[in-house]
Amino acid sequence: MTNGSHGAPLAGIRVVEFEGIGPGPLAGLMLWQLGAEVTLVARPGRGVLPPEMAPAEASLLTRHKQRVALDLKRKSDVDRALALLAEADVLIEGYRPGVMERLGLGPAPCAAVNPRLVYGRMTGWGQTGPLAQAAGHDMNYVALSGLMSLAARPGALPMLPPTVLGDAAGGLGLVAGLLAGLLRARCSGQGCVVDGAIVDVLAMLAPLVQLVHAGGALDRVNPSVFYGSPFYEVYECADGRHITLGAIEPQFYAELLRRLGLDDVDPKAQMDKSAWPALCERLGDLFRSRDHRHWQSLLEGTDACFAPVLTLEEAARHPHQVARGLYTVDADGTVETARGLRFIPLCAGASVEPKACQPQT
Repeated sequence: MTNGSHGAPLAGIRVVEFEGIGPGPLAGLMLWQLGAEVTLVARPGRGVLPPEMAPAEASLLTRHKQRVALDLKRKSDVDRALALLAEADVLIEGYRPGVMERLGLGPAPCAAVNPRLVYGRMTGWGQTGPLAQAAGHDMNYVALSGLMSLAARPGALPMLPPTVLGDAAGGLGLVAGLLAGLLRARCSGQGCVVDGAIVDVLAMLAPLVQLVHAGGALDRVNPSVFYGSPFYEVYECADGRHITLGAIEPQFYAELLRRLGLDDVDPKAQMDKSAWPALCERLGDLFRSRDHRHWQSLLEGTDACFAPVLTLEEAARHPHQVARGLYTVDADGTVETARGLRFIPLCAGASVEPKACQPQT
């Protein structure tokens, strides 16, 4: 896994990340993928992750970072941390509010040694508010945002992919804030504190679903395009595997019906909700009649809006993911993300790599 060296947009940017779990380390990895140099300030001894969540050796989240072990309860090590920050562009920390201040590494002493520093604070609840000092995890933040309630079908428990919507989205949101802060620092010479609360990031992500909810498509009472419709659903196949359909637009729904041979179903009646239960049952019986590979060969790559439900290992080996170089698979079968975003010259004939970002003097 490489970050593109000097050709990456953040080449020359220096990040100091204080060891944590979840979205903070992920944000550091994302910045590394964009070309930044990341120094991890770690506790002496074993890392903070429990054994079942990370291997004993350097993990994907940490192996690309320069590790410096500091005991931040010792003034001499705090001074070493401040020396690192004096030469840095970005700081990432994920402690509870007030911890960095008690260590002598809050925004004020950092600004004293580096007024251009962009100070990223990654928490679940934020630096302020009634819940600021409370513990929490991914599922809690998503629940409080109101988004988790919209993931539930009537009569069923709401389910979410673990750590993706809260922690991972929070890390990505922090990266967006840090990049904006970097741009401001380059223009003005003044750094800032980025309060990267996961609940704030989820609120930023919510407008699309708020729009759909306001239109009545997600009231959890009546059937919706997103639950109860035959064309946006997960179906079981004959081999016990599952496939997904997302043919919302009329032209895609018509393509789905055509490819399935359902000539007696009127595509213009797509939004006739009274017909949905019977058509859902019919499609369920149809998909259970053959294995998932049959449906994959029939529908994948078409405008029927289809994808099989894959395991992580299968996803890494899928031809589309392989063609894009998204994952690596070790000899023992371990799957890891191989790269971040790709950056391609705007001019097709450009051959000169962009210059590394230089600190403002």
